[in-house]
This record gives sequence, C-alpha cells and structure tokens, in this order.
Amino acid sequence: MKFSCMAGAAFIPLIFCHAALAATPTTPDDSVVLNDVNVNETARQLDAARNSLSTDTGSSIYGFDTSDLANLPLGVSTPLNQVILQAPGVVQDSYGQLHVRGDHGNLQYRVNGVVIPEAISGFGQSLDTRFIERLDVLTGALPAQYGYRTAGIVDIHTKGTAFRKGGAIDVTGGSHSDREIGANVSGSNQGFSYFLSGSYLRNELGIENPTAERNALHDVTEQSKGFGYLSYVLDDQSRLSLMFGASANRFQIPDVPGQEPSFSLAGVTGVDSATLDANQREKNHFEVLSYQSNIAHAVDYQISFFHRYTDVNYRPDAVGDLMFNGVAAKILRSDEVAGLQFDASYHLSTTHTLRVGLFYNDERFDANNNSQVFPADDDGNQTNDVAIIIDDKMRITGHTGGVYLQDEWQPFAALTVNYGARFDKVDTVVKEQQFSPRLGLVYDLSTSTRLHAGYARYLTPPPTESIDTTSIQKFLHTTNALPSNANTAVSSERSHYYDLGLAQQVTPLITVGLDAYYREVKNLQDEGQFGNALIFSAFNFEQARIWGTELSTSYHGSKWSAYFNAAYSVAKARNVVTGQFNFDSDMSNARFPILTHRTTLKR
Repeated sequence: MKFSCMAGAAFIPLIFCHAALAATPTTPDDSVVLNDVNVNETARQLDAARNSLSTDTGSSIYGFDTSDLANLPLGVSTPLNQVILQAPGVVQDSYGQLHVRGDHGNLQYRVNGVVIPEAISGFGQSLDTRFIERLDVLTGALPAQYGYRTAGIVDIHTKGTAFRKGGAIDVTGGSHSDREIGANVSGSNQGFSYFLSGSYLRNELGIENPTAERNALHDVTEQSKGFGYLSYVLDDQSRLSLMFGASANRFQIPDVPGQEPSFSLAGVTGVDSATLDANQREKNHFEVLSYQSNIAHAVDYQISFFHRYTDVNYRPDAVGDLMFNGVAAKILRSDEVAGLQFDASYHLSTTHTLRVGLFYNDERFDANNNSQVFPADDDGNQTNDVAIIIDDKMRITGHTGGVYLQDEWQPFAALTVNYGARFDKVDTVVKEQQFSPRLGLVYDLSTSTRLHAGYARYLTPPPTESIDTTSIQKFLHTTNALPSNANTAVSSERSHYYDLGLAQQVTPLITVGLDAYYREVKNLQDEGQFGNALIFSAFNFEQARIWGTELSTSYHGSKWSAYFNAAYSVAKARNVVTGQFNFDSDMSNARFPILTHRTTLKR
C-alpha cells in the first residue's frame, strides 16, 4: 500500500492524496518455465534491436528510467505531462499544453519508435506512465529520422514482454472536489504479453479559472481514458505488437460574473453572465500495429500501420454567447489520419551504422460551424436584434510523406558522428517540400565529460487539425465579420537549428549539463485560442529568431532523486502573415518579442 500527497499541476492548484494497492506475483514470470526464459530473452534482444533503429547523436537528451519514475511523489501514477515538465526548457501554459524552447506545441510522441499522431485537444494524457521502461525527451538538432514535429521528441520505450502478472488500483482525491480512479492489469505467458489501463477523473476546476476567486463558476470536467499494449513473439527474430488508446473529455466553460451584454436580442431583456452554460467535448482514439524482424542477423527493421481519429465539439450558450459576443457557434472539428512508418538499420561495419526509413499518411479534416449572428453595418454595429443562422462547412484532404537516410560513424572511440538528410513533401492546406540535411556529433572529452553539437534543417507542416477554416465572405455585414485580406492557408515552418551542449558526471550520482541553442525561422508557426471555444487556431509569423540556454542538474540515488533546472529563452517574431483575422489590424505587422524563463527544483 502506497500513500503520498503533493501539489497538483501548475494550471490547476489542486492538493491531492493518492493511494495505490497492487497485486504482484510471488515469483518473477521468467522463472516459471524454460519456455518463458527463452521467450523473454528473445524479447530483450528484440527490444535492443528496435532501440538501435533510433539514434540521438547531436541532440540534447533528458532521460527517465524506471527508478526515476518510481521515485516521483505519485510514482508511476504521475500524469505523463508532469513527468515531461521535469526536463529543462519545458513549460506548461494555462490550458495544460507543453512548450519546449519557446515553441507552442510542436511535440512528437513516439512509442517504441512509432510516431503517435497528435490529437486536436492535446494528446499526451492519453498515454500512461505505468507501462514506461524508459522515457527520453530529445530537443535541439535532431537526427534525420525525426521530422514534422521537432520542438521536442517524447521517446517512450515500453516494458516489452517483461510485464509481471498482476495489476493495481489507484484512488486520488483532493481539493476542488477532485477525484480520480485508475486501474491497470498486465502479464505475459509464452511470448504473449499485455498491459491494459484505464482511468476516470472528475473535478470542479477543469479549465483555468478566469476570475480571482478560489472557486470557479461552471468549471466541472470529466475525463476518461484507456490504453492497451499487446505483443506476441513469433519466433527468435520477429514480433507483432498492437497499441491502442482512447480518451473522452467533457469541460464546462467557466463563467465570469458581472459582465454587461454588448448586443441586444429580440425577446430577451437581460442575461446573467454568471449562469451561462457553454460546454465542450473532446474525443480521441488511435491504433498502431507493428511488425518487427531481423534479416540474417544484419538488418533490423520495423514496419507500422497507424490510425487516429480525433474531434472537438463546442456547444455555446445560445442566448449568452449572442448577447456578449455577437456570435453563438456550434463548432465541430474532426480529423482522421491513417498511414505507415518504416525504419531499418544496417551495421555496415564496426564503425558505420546505416539507417533508412519512410513515413506516409493520408488525412481528412472536417470543420462544421453553425453560427447565429446579428446583421451589422460596415463598421460592425448591430442593425437588427433578430439573429440569422450561417452554416460554414469545410473539408481538407491531403497527405504527408518523407524519407531519410543517415550514417552513424565512429572514426575513433571518443567521437561519434551522425550525418544524413531527409526529404519531405506536404500536400494538405499547402503544397510544399524540402530537403533537410542533418549533422550531429558527440565527443567524450574524458570518461566523465561529454560534448555534443548539431545542426538541423527543419520543415514543420501546418497542423491541419488547428487550421481555422472560417469563410470570410459568409460573415460580411454581420457581428462576426472578419478582415477581407486574411489568409487561412497556414504555411509550413522552415528553420535552421544550431545546438551545443556539455554534460559532466560530477559523481556517479550527480550529473550537470549546460546547453545553448539558436534558431532562424521563416513562417514561424504559433497557435492561439480565439473566442469562447477552447480550440487552438494556427497562424504564421513571417520571420523569427529564437535562442536560449539551459542548465540541468540531477541526482539519482537508490531511494530518492532530485533535480534542478534553469532555462532562459528569447523568441522574437514579426509580421503575422496568415490567420490575420485573429488579430487587430494594427497588430498584424507588429513585432512580437516573447521572453520565457523557467527555474525548477524538486526532490
């Protein structure tokens, strides 16, 4: 029985306590019969081979192993985003989204080397910390195999077939009527292993409180999620695995009392802003089927097929949204992606390892806005108190694909060089392509001092699920009129990334790291939450420069661990060139200096 208390997430000031009761076997699985010993040894070899498909040479890495996760106040019940927040340069905004080195979102989650497609509503919480064997957060100049979402890579390695038979039930309670229950079960038998988990959360502070009061009005959330991982060892050189997950979240939109309506509605004499009833629902599910094998003990490869569906549905307070905002819109956005990923490595010699791969997906995005608005004159003034209805629908289809080739070369024992390139082509809201060279190196100055450096050229496709497809012409002469010169075709971001870092092993238990980075960016992508719906809309700045430094220290003991991180980042951007209707006209050509910094200490 485990019991602990801690402060909650940065954007929800919860104090909660946690209890866990787990069932474990009296003996390890791999001591039952000889067949299981052989199978588990094969699984460990396949794990090592699969991990060798990826390289991190030249990038900045912050890792967590099973002991690090177990030493957290909530242990393996810690939400995944709270684990990632311990990495230097990672911060969290008021809606729970993670930002890495000045980027808004742009995170890629990979499980056992497979890209998990992102969702409209922020994907990280669909994954469970319990099944993680090791988690690495990679930033900086990434090797050629990493593309598309490159601010940070959350690289997760599961426990493979090492799951012990048993399970656990977790119960959490705290302030703001917070209560959560979670359960998981796992096991393995002669090549087949499984891990299943699920949870349900409810509290009265689901979204950041817009008032200064301790308790928010109309802010209840209910969140449920599940995850499954199944694998089967086919023979001593191949394995089949299946991952799947789902989440369903409901949020009330919090109210602000004392507001005065800006518009008048026929038949309504008044409305209390403290009693509005707007709500939002989010759903997401994904499936990944992977086959891993070895050819003649020389080539390791993995091919994966994936599918993801996500949607978000905003339901307004029909009267309140009209009278306070001049528009009440039922918004439904959905996005569906299916595709494949292939990665292979070949140990050409004792000093060269070649890696090659490809990625391809098809995507369909639908937006359906049913809006009530008032007629208005050219200056936006209401001319009639009878609302009219405007249906605004849009569908975007397209595909994204890329290939890469790289060589990890070790000219002598202390130096490792990884060089390569990738070619990507995007055909969704835009048609763009780019050849992106990559170079990274790691040099061991001594047995306790390591230097890494890298350069990367990046192409970041626009996040289709965050494209605002509002039809400008349909809302002319209404209280939801938008500037006629707005460009909704968000462009791909292109950047040059330079990274340099040093890590020092002070003692066997203490490590200190220092990193510096610089980026030159064209069409910098950003996202904003505009309007009442908690839906992010993407837009571009014409140019940007981003730089910063990070200091990280960590202590890893047998019974406890501690870390101290300090990060300083500056991002300067100018000229909003897409999504201008989300800004006032005098801001579209303005410079936007953004300064972020973070210092953390935890034991």
